[in-house]
Amino acid sequence: MMQIFSTSRPDINLTLRTKRFRVEQLPRLTPETRWRTEAMRSYAQPLLLWFTRGQGRITIAGVTHGFGPHHAVFLPSGTMHGYEMLGQVFGTAVFFPRDSSLTLPESPVHFRFREVHQQAELTLLIDNLARELGRELPGHDQALMAHAGLLSVWLQREMTQDNLQELEHDAARRLAAAFTAMVERDYRSGRTIQDYAAHLGVTPTHLTRSCNIACGRSASVILADRIHFEARRLLGETRRPVKDIAQELGFSSPAYFTRAFQKHTGQTPSGFRGQI
Repeated sequence: MMQIFSTSRPDINLTLRTKRFRVEQLPRLTPETRWRTEAMRSYAQPLLLWFTRGQGRITIAGVTHGFGPHHAVFLPSGTMHGYEMLGQVFGTAVFFPRDSSLTLPESPVHFRFREVHQQAELTLLIDNLARELGRELPGHDQALMAHAGLLSVWLQREMTQDNLQELEHDAARRLAAAFTAMVERDYRSGRTIQDYAAHLGVTPTHLTRSCNIACGRSASVILADRIHFEARRLLGETRRPVKDIAQELGFSSPAYFTRAFQKHTGQTPSGFRGQI
């Protein structure tokens, strides 16, 4: 369940673990990369998004919220999300190791930091982690874990402030969240909206209505968005044959996959791959 917060202020292999830290600047919005931010997707690693300038809308677990400057969003691994940037958005994405011993939130959290000292503290913590990632000094792995540990503690402390406010979740939002969790788990299975609705004990019409209320997208758009984000990722990042990608994503034939992909993206799979 998504929470929106408004605040006023040993024996683990470190080398394998810390190599999965990543700090990246959020991309500027361009037509060529729009699908990389807006399409529904998830990551195997926990992710912290720190927005420092600009505004937009972010959809998390089937529920859409607005974001602006000095908002931070934490997403546990496997959380389906996508965000729409209204103009240029600046900030940082921090990927944490999935199997680390860090104490990180277990559900999505949306922070609004209004105090200047909070904004400066978070920026400094992220900068320190990024700086350590860029060099190989003695004790590098331990230093990375120490910086990440300070960041995780800081986030936990901000979650315990007295004036935190939890977002209300109505029935439509709860159903949309349950649907997106199922999609994230089963989008490669070839299941239809009718299959998902039946599993959730509702009609396809009711499921679509609830998704539209929660995030302004129909259930079929959410499902197609997730499938075709993965299709584009596989086409762009691997050289696997189109027929293998179609089979992995649950399509009955390569021809059906090509038609669906072209309808969703305006390009054939091979045409999209040729532009990468």
